[in-house]
Amino acid sequence: MSSTKPIVLLVHGAFAGSDSWDGVVERLLAQSVDVVALANPLRSVTGDAEYVRDVIAAIGRPVVLVGHSYGGIVVTGAAADNDAVKALVYVGAFAPDAGESALQLSGKFPGSTLGETLIGYPLTSGGNELRIRGDAFPSQFAHDVPVERAVVMAAEQRPVTELALSEGLPGTEAAWRQVPSWFVYGEEDKNIPAELQRFMAERAGARASTPVAGASHALSVSRPAEVAATIIDAVAAVS
Repeated sequence: MSSTKPIVLLVHGAFAGSDSWDGVVERLLAQSVDVVALANPLRSVTGDAEYVRDVIAAIGRPVVLVGHSYGGIVVTGAAADNDAVKALVYVGAFAPDAGESALQLSGKFPGSTLGETLIGYPLTSGGNELRIRGDAFPSQFAHDVPVERAVVMAAEQRPVTELALSEGLPGTEAAWRQVPSWFVYGEEDKNIPAELQRFMAERAGARASTPVAGASHALSVSRPAEVAATIIDAVAAVS
């Protein structure tokens, strides 16, 4: 691997796993773009961001950080005061300002129906863990994914803690104020409404903001070509 060309680090969000990036990874590798899809712990914004920072430090080379959904909050936190991070790519993702949480942003514009599909249960370590009901997952999260695949995704979903969704972004300034950003999102996202994603992209002064007609929240699964193209543009711009 080149030690100077950025490597792409993919960070999945809640109710997904690193395998949700499979189609994106295949396309990046086909274009000779180095990439790693890591397993986001989904425990807390602070802890998850620290984990990603540890991975970046271990890689020891420039990084383009890519976050999906809640993963957008994590990569924003991991990029703070981190010279290794050269670009941020938000894929159907939250791009919070300092102090903002996923729950807070979700209510900023109408359109999210995620809350009514969630089920929760207590953890012995404290707090609650959340997941999407299996019967609701295909239509809520992945309506443009073949139903057979969406049912498998529902069974394999990674639950997230309530703390992770309610914890605000630490620090006093969001990394996207200093690091160039790119956005790509589904026009029919039922988790993070397109209106909210347009707002966040404009606020961040994004280099590019790409809506994908008809696409769901599961953008990395249903539209990997568009997602990969956005990432490749970001890599090229900072290489």
